[in-house]
Amino acid sequence: MTVRIHPSAIVEDNVSIGEGSSIWDSVHIRHSTQIGEECIVGEKTYIAYGVKIGDRVKINAFVYICNAVTIEDGVMISAGTIFTNDRFPRATTSDLKKLRPSDPDEHTLPTLVQAGATIGAGCTIGNDLTIGRFAMIGMGSLVTKSVPDFHLVIGHPAKSVGCVCRCGQLLRRFPVEGNVDESEIACSACGLKYEIKECKVIELAHPC
Repeated sequence: MTVRIHPSAIVEDNVSIGEGSSIWDSVHIRHSTQIGEECIVGEKTYIAYGVKIGDRVKINAFVYICNAVTIEDGVMISAGTIFTNDRFPRATTSDLKKLRPSDPDEHTLPTLVQAGATIGAGCTIGNDLTIGRFAMIGMGSLVTKSVPDFHLVIGHPAKSVGCVCRCGQLLRRFPVEGNVDESEIACSACGLKYEIKECKVIELAHPC
């Protein structure tokens, strides 16, 4: 396998790109970023410096990934998604006479997207949070706090409305109030089984 980089893409120094990955047109990847094997980075996407991306990650077009973001294996990031890393950003010092530096500082907060998660089109992702394993973020959502494993969240701000299987199929919708407990629930699409305890999703058996 080889790495495919479109002639119009800008890949800065000290960028690591794994075998079988494809970088499409007008992508800009800043220095010191790591991209794993068999990844796809869609057109006009911007990836800041120091970002870490695992293997077999799909990043669609027009995605903005800022510094301090880590993306694990098998994540799907749909078109138009924006990551953030500063809750109270300012362009200048308080007297407006000097630009604030863009380098990471005490205001730079991390975001972790764990393995298998999906982020829908047009989402905005906050910082100082984790998106759990195989979680699914509905299109257009604003994520302001951490998302548990396997949870389906939607809205402004995003809230848990149910849980999904590894394959993406909806397992269970959650009530507006109260917890959900089920000793065993099987995916109607692939048959994988889970237990739900107070809305926490536990795999009873999994392929890896």
